[in-house]
Parts: sequence; C-alpha cells; structure tokens
Amino acid sequence: MSAQTIELRSTLTCPACGVKTTETMPTDACQYFYDCPSCGTVLKPKTGDCCVFCSYGDVACPPVQADGKGCCS
Repeated sequence: MSAQTIELRSTLTCPACGVKTTETMPTDACQYFYDCPSCGTVLKPKTGDCCVFCSYGDVACPPVQADGKGCCS
C-alpha cells in the first residue's frame, strides 16, 4: 500500500477574464475568496464546493484529494 501524494499547487482560472494563476493551497484552512490579480474579480466557491480551488482550480484542495470530503465538512 503506497501513501497518497497530495498536490499543493493549483492553477485557478478567473471566470471573468480567463487569466490563469498558479497558487499554493492552504492545508489548514478553507480559502473562500480569491482576488484575481488581473481584473480584480473576487472569486467565491460555487454552490456545493468547499473553496475556490474546488470551483476554479485544476486541482482540488488537499482535504478533497485526501478523502473526497470538503475542507469544511
């Protein structure tokens, strides 16, 4: 049995302007808001998602990667 590798970086895509920004995800807290560095739009999680990384990132947040549950469940 091998240990699961958790990816800590995710590329967020702004739904307003399409800019992609790679960020390091927190492992000890949910990130509910993210300010797009290009257009200033404040990203918030979509309904049913626990954080902005699960809504707009190419990699889900660490708790979802680890056990499939949201970081705030």
